[in-house]
Amino acid sequence: MRILIVTDSYPPEVRSAAQLMSELAEGLCECGNEITVATTMPGYNLASGTKIDAIPREETINGVRVIRITTLPHHNVPYILRGINQLFLPNFFTRAVLKILSGPFDAVIVHSPPLPLALAAAKLAKHYSAKFIPNIHDIFPQNGIDLVTWWQKPLIQFFFGPMEKKVYKLGDLIIVPSEAHADYLEKNRNVPREKLNVIPHWIDTAPFDAVVPNNRFRKMWRFEGKFVFLFAGVIGPSQGLEMVFDVAEEFQKEKKDDAVFLFVGDGTDRARLQNIAREKNIQNVMFKSFVSSEEYPELVKEMDVAIVTLTSKNTTPAVPAKLVGYMAAGVPVVVAVHKESDALRIVNDAKCGFTAVSSDSEAVTAAFRAAYDAKLSLKTLGENGRRYTQEHFAKEKLIAEWDKII
Repeated sequence: MRILIVTDSYPPEVRSAAQLMSELAEGLCECGNEITVATTMPGYNLASGTKIDAIPREETINGVRVIRITTLPHHNVPYILRGINQLFLPNFFTRAVLKILSGPFDAVIVHSPPLPLALAAAKLAKHYSAKFIPNIHDIFPQNGIDLVTWWQKPLIQFFFGPMEKKVYKLGDLIIVPSEAHADYLEKNRNVPREKLNVIPHWIDTAPFDAVVPNNRFRKMWRFEGKFVFLFAGVIGPSQGLEMVFDVAEEFQKEKKDDAVFLFVGDGTDRARLQNIAREKNIQNVMFKSFVSSEEYPELVKEMDVAIVTLTSKNTTPAVPAKLVGYMAAGVPVVVAVHKESDALRIVNDAKCGFTAVSSDSEAVTAAFRAAYDAKLSLKTLGENGRRYTQEHFAKEKLIAEWDKII
């Protein structure tokens, strides 16, 4: 089959979505399909030292043709500005793709959100007489509505609610990462169950297998002898990372002097969180820039415990893809998310860490304390997560499901 994948995140951008989409593209290519990716020109979420001017507008990576289109910024900007910029995406992006790609294509897959990009993909699918396949990771606009102030909520619903309905209506089939996502869309958005297909986030364990930790990052950042909690990824409002700062402050009061809370990444909330650390004199937190996807497995495997958080303001199912990466690295986790997130079930089923509902601040702190006190059992917890990943989130198995469903 000739397949077009439309996504706003693709390497060299360092995000879990970018990694997932590149692995999907290359995996489907290995299955014998001809794959083209249309994506945006990245300007953020890049590893330190990446030169934006050196990123080509078109190239072939591992058999996949990749074209990059310059758009207005829609990441690492305030929500309202992000929303306005996204409204320009469909026509802008569609015109650019049609100018470059004559087709034909048998299927158009789109990573959503952003919803306007999904509409662009729907237009492209119609033009190419192709099957339209939305891959819904976050349920937007609801997850955006959950995070903004009261006067912004009706604006987001007004502009993006009709788009959401249209995407679900036009989708020939819809792929979601969990049963909770499928249940939500069926019950709350009236999406026919026969359209919904569940394929979880996968992980390629090979890069983690290849790493022999030599404590390079620990030495470079002077973490020898420290107990390091790692958060690696986009630092935005949906993560609700203030809860981790509360824990860090509590650890500081309790004189757990070897504990360090390390944030590797960037996003709209990074500057605000850094200000909080300065104002409250929280000295056991540290911020570092994104590392490359090649360095990421080494970074994670060197740390003691990895962090997954989502603010309790969220009301939609969400499974942060970074969780699977942490588990593949054999690193135990602390997961503090809203009660609707399937991440709680995954960690408890896998017996690979400690969980709390993010609205319960005492439980969140207790989960971090339990992880800190469990030094002798961390290896076992990490091995449990690794084993669960191999059984449930193996890349080859899940991409084969994609190929079969398409």
